[in-house]
Amino acid sequence: MLQLRAARATAILAITFVISCASVTYAQEKEKKALPKGTQILWREPTDIARRDLLLGPGGEQMKPDLSRITFVKEEKGGYSKKYRVKDGKGRTWVAKLGKEAQSETAAVRLVWAVGYVTEINYLVPRLTIEGKGTFENVRLEARPDNVDRFDEWTWTANPFAGKRELQGLKVLMALMENWDLKDSNNRVLVVKRGNATELHYIVSDLGTTFGKTGGQKSPIAFIKSIKGSRNEPDDFANDQFIDEVQGDTVRLDYDGKNADLMRNISIADARWIGDLLARLSDRQIEDAFRAANYNAAEVRLLSGAVRRRINELVNLQRGGAITRVR
Repeated sequence: MLQLRAARATAILAITFVISCASVTYAQEKEKKALPKGTQILWREPTDIARRDLLLGPGGEQMKPDLSRITFVKEEKGGYSKKYRVKDGKGRTWVAKLGKEAQSETAAVRLVWAVGYVTEINYLVPRLTIEGKGTFENVRLEARPDNVDRFDEWTWTANPFAGKRELQGLKVLMALMENWDLKDSNNRVLVVKRGNATELHYIVSDLGTTFGKTGGQKSPIAFIKSIKGSRNEPDDFANDQFIDEVQGDTVRLDYDGKNADLMRNISIADARWIGDLLARLSDRQIEDAFRAANYNAAEVRLLSGAVRRRINELVNLQRGGAITRVR
């Protein structure tokens, strides 16, 4: 009898826990802010690709942080990397990302922005002291401007740009940079106020899992699912394959990351479209994207050379043709 009562009590507790979790989830869903009306933007036609400054990036000289004093506000929760919300010497707010993803994300944002996509604004600080927290190497500072509100995620499969060339091109660009963490929670809609106008910027907000390789990393614990790739590993990036093969009018990308189905049915035309945009960047500009992320001279040469080779593969795509790879 005692065993029966104990079993019933355990079952009741379990049911109560499930209901409680469901209630919390429902409440959180209800708390999501409704997206305001505005012009939806993923990509803008860039007329100045060859003149874009990839050393300073989308924020330019105007948005550079004032490093005279960096004060701690709070710790930011979630994600792979340690992050702190801070204020600079002018009182502007930034999110400081520490660790391995800081460099790769800084470079990735510049390449994405260079060809017309809306992005975050960030800078890499080689050495930064955060009051009360310590001094850190290679810190990415990401802006939190007063005129920008951050809303919930947008999904890769259901968004205003589904089926359009700019979204297909963005997928190819993610594969080119080996961004293996293409989960929807890494996307955000930024509501940007410009005078009386409102723009809704659809961005990939976390680009840290880039410039390594997708797949090939196995967990040391047998029952844990395989890790999907490496991050910020120049040698991995330079030695990994980008395009697998051409099948009729489509290109098959050598991609083994999250949401790998996104890379199916990429047309040669869409792949060449993004390739042609990237091809307008000079070698110096591509190198500057990596210099901005404080890679050393050898790493800059290795990474920028690998990016250029991948761009050439896209530009040289032909229906039913072999992949042109230059080493």
